[in-house]
Amino acid sequence: MDIQQIKQRFGIIGNSDSLHRAIDVAVQVAPTDLSVLITGESGTGKEVFPQIIHQFSSRKHNSYIAVNCGAIPEGTIDSELFGHEKGSFTGAHEQRKGYFEVADNGTIFLDEVGELPLSTQVRLLRVLEAGEFMKVGSSKVQKTNVRIVAATNLNVEKAIDEGKFRQDLYYRLNSVPISIEPLRKRREDVYLLFRKFAHDFAERNRMPAIKLSDEAQILLESYSWPGNIRQLKNIAEQISVIEPERLIDSEKLKKYLPISNQTKLPALYKNIDEKTFSSEREILYKILFDMKKDMNDLKKLVNEIIEKNKDKINIPEDNISTYKKFYEPPIEETELDEDNYYELKQQNYSSQIEDTSEILEESLSIENKEIELIKKALEKYNGKRKYASEELGISERTLYRKIKEYNLE
Repeated sequence: MDIQQIKQRFGIIGNSDSLHRAIDVAVQVAPTDLSVLITGESGTGKEVFPQIIHQFSSRKHNSYIAVNCGAIPEGTIDSELFGHEKGSFTGAHEQRKGYFEVADNGTIFLDEVGELPLSTQVRLLRVLEAGEFMKVGSSKVQKTNVRIVAATNLNVEKAIDEGKFRQDLYYRLNSVPISIEPLRKRREDVYLLFRKFAHDFAERNRMPAIKLSDEAQILLESYSWPGNIRQLKNIAEQISVIEPERLIDSEKLKKYLPISNQTKLPALYKNIDEKTFSSEREILYKILFDMKKDMNDLKKLVNEIIEKNKDKINIPEDNISTYKKFYEPPIEETELDEDNYYELKQQNYSSQIEDTSEILEESLSIENKEIELIKKALEKYNGKRKYASEELGISERTLYRKIKEYNLE
């Protein structure tokens, strides 16, 4: 079966070389039992390649199970994957088979594998290395013969450096890598996909399909598409519903393309770690120390001017001491230069920057801002966590953990 037949069978649209290369690798690795790691940005269509691998393998007549690791709460992920014994935890009223037991001799697709907790990563590594696992609450080792295909939109190497993903698991999963390029690197596929989505939507809703003018097509292909295929499909369907005219020019198309591709705050928060907070605190402390040093220099200068010109500026003798008290820096103040900055940083900051303690407390209250954003997202979608997590740019499992952590039930 050639590539065109494969694309037709699995509904793949596109003629870019990188897409053809990914399909070719998937077909070649399918007959083996090697694990495969599919990488690419969110919305690039990674989920179709595990199906190609399964259908062209000797396991095609056995089970194929797709698991979204990011959508399963951390407390139940082990039970979902490996099963549990009766009474192993609260609510375990009966024995349950996990996916690795159900899919024996078949294929498991682990989507968003980078969201797995480290404890679950250890269990998964044992399955990959020895084909063994134990149910939650059991000491009995069970065998499984499962082909694992995983996918992630994370930078795995960065996650390893940050201690969020096991390096040995990465090497076991990455026996054969398949990389799916984003739409901005497959511009020749953009219009083909748009036309397909518009035609399918029109057929389902019994209406004429929209078409693009030449200028609109150029605009469509030049856009960066941060949401990739998912965003392109949404826009095609929006235009099909809203616009009464079936021919769309560039001016009409512009109304549906976001002007800014900047990531919203909740998505940025996902990449902030303790090191970032630490460096920000250091910068803030340095700025405050510099400000205090400038203030002390200013006090000295004013004091000198008063001493030299106290006769000329007609300051009453009784008030000179008052002026000095206000402008003269305290004797115990030390010079805040680069040499002693890091030594002072180790001391009690509250005494050194007493004037600004309240400002520091407010500006570093990231937790309060996070709680506020989560509450707003949940209110916006009437408590539906799936849509709230998409709005915040985090996985549903992470949102569930945050709700429990901040007691937002």
